[in-house]
Amino acid sequence: MPIEAVTAASPASNAPAARAPKQTMDGEVFMSLLVSQLRNQDPSSPMDTNEMIAQTTQLAMMEKISQLTTTNEENFSLQMRMAASALLGQEVSFARADGTSVTGVASAVSFAGAVPKVTVGGEEVAMDALSGVRSTSAP
Repeated sequence: MPIEAVTAASPASNAPAARAPKQTMDGEVFMSLLVSQLRNQDPSSPMDTNEMIAQTTQLAMMEKISQLTTTNEENFSLQMRMAASALLGQEVSFARADGTSVTGVASAVSFAGAVPKVTVGGEEVAMDALSGVRSTSAP
């Protein structure tokens, strides 16, 4: 029975996977920086308490702004869903990828993706691709 040759493993394969750097500064990073600053401060010249309070306030503001951004994104998503639902039974228009214009009645709405999709004549169309809406009810 033949024995296969053993090859040396490359040093990179034994090294732990490199951690991807964070692309955004969140509260955890900010707090880590503040703790490092406090640990490494000169004992004969400690950090000014006003500066520490200002940094803590900035952290709290950053967290609240982050929460506000999340709330705004959720509100926008809800508004898109409500607008898509309101299209049911309405006549909508859109352009296909080949440039042909299509008009039909919205018969269903799907919320599976980030942008709601409206079904028009058996074709699913992203809500942001619609070019017009017209009421089907008589005046």
